Amino acid sequence: MEPTLRDGDACLVWWGRRPRPGDVVVARLPGRGLGVKRAAFADADGSWWLRSDNVAAGTDSATFGMVGPEDILGRVVLRYWPRPRWLRRVDIGQA
Repeated sequence: MEPTLRDGDACLVWWGRRPRPGDVVVARLPGRGLGVKRAAFADADGSWWLRSDNVAAGTDSATFGMVGPEDILGRVVLRYWPRPRWLRRVDIGQA
């Protein structure tokens, strides 16, 4: 998720909160365990297309496919360590 988040950052997660397009989320990724990704858009059945902010090195739904709504565990709202910073939604076209 660099440049938004780096390995080892501590974040406040709003567990159970439904994402909106552009939000950073914690999700169960198919065949990969937990991951932090940006929610791009939802399908009619509620499945989400997730993107990595690091297009050159990250993996996203282009690799593992859509993620079901039951696998979106929460929305990341704040990085509190190493330095507090509110996370913001971004225009997916610019992420």
